[in-house]
Amino acid sequence: MQQPRDFKVFTGSSNPGLAHRICDYLKRPLGNASVGRFSDGEIHVEIGENVRGSDVFIVQSTCPPANDHLMELLIICDALKRASAGSINAVIPYYGYARQDRKVAPRTPITAKLVADLLEVAGATRVVSMDMHAGQIQGFFNIPSDHLYASPVFLDDLRKKFPDTQDLVIVSPDAGGVERARAYSKRLNCGLAIIDKRRPRPNSSEVMNLIGDVKGKDAVLVDDMVDTAGTLTQAAAALKERGARRVVAYAVHPILSGPAIQRIQESVLEEAVFTDTVALSPAAQACGKLKVITTERLFGEAIARIHRADSLSSLFV
Repeated sequence: MQQPRDFKVFTGSSNPGLAHRICDYLKRPLGNASVGRFSDGEIHVEIGENVRGSDVFIVQSTCPPANDHLMELLIICDALKRASAGSINAVIPYYGYARQDRKVAPRTPITAKLVADLLEVAGATRVVSMDMHAGQIQGFFNIPSDHLYASPVFLDDLRKKFPDTQDLVIVSPDAGGVERARAYSKRLNCGLAIIDKRRPRPNSSEVMNLIGDVKGKDAVLVDDMVDTAGTLTQAAAALKERGARRVVAYAVHPILSGPAIQRIQESVLEEAVFTDTVALSPAAQACGKLKVITTERLFGEAIARIHRADSLSSLFV
């Protein structure tokens, strides 16, 4: 008689805290794997337990340093493939290189597709991620891809913080985020505004116009990620100039590179709320304006349901 397939959860070094919380939710130990470095910087991985025939889930964000964490993920996938794992599910809370999802100039790469190909060649049989920068990246994979959203945990927090949504406005910081902002606005039954932004060069932006009314209202900026925080803090300043009573921000992935922490600390933002898809640096943890909401329930439920071959659609409500 064939025994039911077991499942195991492993992690690299990008976000072990989230991996432990997911395992606590699933009520099972984190898998035994050693991820280290040779003296020349090469990554060495050794899986410390039997995975033959098991459904294996690797929790690893490809956040800064993106190249190191991506290589760790690829090498872990290869190690598990050679150890005869039954399936290899790459759980990538933050999918790095997602901003390079199309050619924006002649002779430029589509690196998000390259990363998808690398994962498949390394042995991944499924990818699970959250709030990818562009939804079409799901189509870059020739293996099953599950795209989760942080909106359920954000909406719960917003409803507690703003029980009366009459004076609430959801704001998209750029044209690309309008669909996301509209979804939040619809769920909360509140107003919607859009900031018209120009980006003259990478990691640089300037606010040109505001579409919608925010005067005397609580403005909530929603975005998928914050890198250098230039867009976010300029948008917050523009909303204040247009008469917003309070400005808070909700963004899924706290990359927070370069001057981001200082910009947020010195900005008019009352609070910036993120998820734990990317572990905060000590400097970010010391910033009083930052709040982190955990996502272990979403990822834990996704892992359990994938293992049982159940539907994930109720996680999107």
